[in-house]
This record gives sequence, structure tokens and C-alpha cells, in this order.
Amino acid sequence: MNEDPRDPAVQPERTRMAWRRTTLTFVVVVLLAWRGLAHDGGRGPLLFTASATLLWVVFLLLAHRRIRFLAARRPAGPEPAMVLGSALVVVIVAMLGALLLW
Repeated sequence: MNEDPRDPAVQPERTRMAWRRTTLTFVVVVLLAWRGLAHDGGRGPLLFTASATLLWVVFLLLAHRRIRFLAARRPAGPEPAMVLGSALVVVIVAMLGALLLW
């Protein structure tokens, strides 16, 4: 028998939910940045908040694209550029946050 060892119905669903959770977490980070900007003001927080919002939009587009691919009956593996882009966005936001705290 030529059976796939993984369950093709469950794995894409778990991956889709992981992308959605990560996107939701990113929304919380951006909303907290906007809240901090409203209370503190200043040029540094404004640049961070604007950058985080722009990066969230990029991440949202990447996540939406991956979720669309996962809707196929036999979803293809992730594109390397999409994985690298998503990781890069998350690392940049983490670095911006570290700079903001420094």
C-alpha cells in the first residue's frame, strides 16, 4: 500500500489555525503599540508603531496567501520565499521592540 503517513485532512487545518493565531498575536502587538503611542507620544514610538503596522499588513498578506494554499485538497508545501519573508517580518518587529525598550 502507498499510504501517506500523515492525515492530510488534519495537518493543513492545524497549520491554518497556527497562521491565524500568529496573525492575531501580531494584531495585539500592533494595538499595544498604538495604545503606547497614544499615552507616550514622541517620534520614536510613532516610527515603531507605523513600522509595526506596515509589517503587520505584509505578514497578513503572507498568511492569507498560505491559508489559501492550505484550502486545496492536497496542499503544496510552503514556498521558501514566503517562509523567509514571514520570519524576517517577525524578527524585524522583535528588533524594533527591543530598540524601543532600549
